Amino acid sequence: MTRPAPRVVEALNAALHRLFEERTSLHLLGEDVRDPYGGAFKVTRGLSARHPDRVLSTPISEAGITGVAGGLALAGDQAIVEMMFGDFAALAFDQILNLISKSVTMYGDRVPMPVVVRCPVGGNRGYGPTHSQSLQKHFLGVPNLALYETSPFHDPYAQLAEGLDRGPAMLFEDKVLYTRRMFRDGVVDEHHRYALRGGPTGWAHISSMDGTAADVVLICPGGTAHRALDAARLLRARGIAAHVLVPARLYPPDLEPVLPLLADARLVAVAEESTEGGTWGAEIAARVHARIWAQLRAPVMLLNSADSVVPTAPHLEARVLLGAERIAEEIEAGAARSLPPRAPATPLPATPLAVTGPETPGPETTAPETAEAGAREPEAGAADSAGPAAGVPVAVPKLNNNDTAYLVVRWFADDGAHLDEGDPLVELETSKAVEEIAAPAAGHLRVRAAEGSEVGVGELLAELLAEPPATPGAEATPEPLPEPARAHEPGPAAARTHVLDRAQQGTAAVVTRAHREVPVAFAAVEVTVDVVLARLRTLSDETGAEVGLPEAVVKAVAAAHPAFPHLFGTLVDDRTVRLADTVDIGVTVDAGNGLYIPVLRDCAGRSLADLSDDLMDFRLKAFRAEFTAGELSGGCLSVSLNTEPGVLFVQPIVMAPQLCMVSVGGPLTRLVLEDGVPASTTVVTLGLAYDHRVVNGRDAVAFLRAVADALHNAEKLVELVDGQ
Repeated sequence: MTRPAPRVVEALNAALHRLFEERTSLHLLGEDVRDPYGGAFKVTRGLSARHPDRVLSTPISEAGITGVAGGLALAGDQAIVEMMFGDFAALAFDQILNLISKSVTMYGDRVPMPVVVRCPVGGNRGYGPTHSQSLQKHFLGVPNLALYETSPFHDPYAQLAEGLDRGPAMLFEDKVLYTRRMFRDGVVDEHHRYALRGGPTGWAHISSMDGTAADVVLICPGGTAHRALDAARLLRARGIAAHVLVPARLYPPDLEPVLPLLADARLVAVAEESTEGGTWGAEIAARVHARIWAQLRAPVMLLNSADSVVPTAPHLEARVLLGAERIAEEIEAGAARSLPPRAPATPLPATPLAVTGPETPGPETTAPETAEAGAREPEAGAADSAGPAAGVPVAVPKLNNNDTAYLVVRWFADDGAHLDEGDPLVELETSKAVEEIAAPAAGHLRVRAAEGSEVGVGELLAELLAEPPATPGAEATPEPLPEPARAHEPGPAAARTHVLDRAQQGTAAVVTRAHREVPVAFAAVEVTVDVVLARLRTLSDETGAEVGLPEAVVKAVAAAHPAFPHLFGTLVDDRTVRLADTVDIGVTVDAGNGLYIPVLRDCAGRSLADLSDDLMDFRLKAFRAEFTAGELSGGCLSVSLNTEPGVLFVQPIVMAPQLCMVSVGGPLTRLVLEDGVPASTTVVTLGLAYDHRVVNGRDAVAFLRAVADALHNAEKLVELVDGQ
């Protein structure tokens, strides 16, 4: 099995180990950088064990640490400084500005100053105003000082080595990147590829797999790269092709390798997380203007976070920091001003607008003219391939600012049924709620997207035809919706009511359907977890990932797949079960604003640390209600996580068309006798709700015992925790 790409924190750690092996005069200084702590973000893990005399944990004095590093460099050694948080580099500004950078040239001869100051920066972690800033702009333009930023495309070894060799330098490391995987082999995802321009410390150029030329080039530092990629995906759905450029070195920038790409684009934008004013983006814009002003169609657009401190509360933090949706919206608006109308051209491959025509306005959108929005005109006859020309296409509207795709929950009418304008048509599930879409015109329904399928914004949902369709459309098995859950009707004046929000109404509809359709049985077992909890604590210290019982249960469930494949299947009809090729497991996440069941992919083939990274990401997305429909669909079995202390057991439902849901309760202390001596042990209750049409009680109990055995059997536990 191919090993997954390393996380950014692992790549940084490997780079430091390599540098310490190669450079015997290299030192590392910082607060709590020695083992077993290994730094606040575990970047220096293992270094002090191998090089105890050259890795020094220091007192809390950023100015002192940096001054010592400068002294080591002047004495002929090399030094890397770790700021626990990049915000504290402000305390070392005098040493960086007036000692380290000036020492290169102020003594008459050029003096080598091999010093790199590493700075964890950026928000989206809820760390608050003094631990979440992006301070790169404050160090721009200091003579002799080079600035780098980690990215998922660039090897940090090349950045650190070049920084030491040309020194002094600063390496900014966006904290959100630490748990992200590096990209490798030129592949970003199924739609995007990347190539390096200008060598290992040059630019990563991200473009479409199909080679579509850029309408927009979006330049961003590495910490903003994933948001830029998400924005490029949103723009693609709106008919605008965006390429992304990510540099390894922020300053001084080398624009030569990318100038031809910028000159050919119709709009150039720079997106960064810092607040506006004296920014890196402004420096890039000034240099681009000076070099290729005559070829630009519009001035370079600058995108920044709001002019504010970074709040601690996640929902406020998300409003302040620059996000993918805002990037896409601003670029779309800029494209409307700067992109000239195009002659009809071949539409972007896989772009829904080419099939459905103008996007149907949603609650938060208006329908701009195609030329003004920069969208491509569909080819003549393109819509004909989707079905009869006589009719009204129903495209997927944009329902909120977080998602680019939604889940088709159910159709209100059968394929071929006649609907009047305004009749309920279909329910779509977004990351925030279940939304009802009404028929935009009268006609006979032809379904184009089946229940349970994922549809992108602008894709064809259905057609409303003047005549009944000759053949059935896409599969649809609509049923009357249950009445939405709601509060009791008002009674006496003193009565109080509670009105369910849309998210809870969506949950109510799913639960009601499950209880009505699936004949559920339930079994439970108790399992001791002392040994696995101890091993998980050790694993967390070793990997830097917060690995706990939920990840272990998911992994143990996945390990049971070969012996119980039919429990991981989906019911096709009364006699057929479709078996799953990969173990994709849904997990319940409830952050107080709705119940979500996002899906962990390939749980059998990935490590506990990987699953922990995804679960942490899911919890943040649940808090901010940022899930896409794709993240909430496709599971072959679900696990209900209720691991708060004191929870005895939970009886879950079965999410059709799945056949099973596992539940895990909270840790409970039991008093047992060991060789006649009272001792305490920790247990949890594992439960299994199962579709009795497919799974019998004997199989259910055997499955639970297999999962329990993987959690406390010594031999299997090693395989579960330490293996893939």
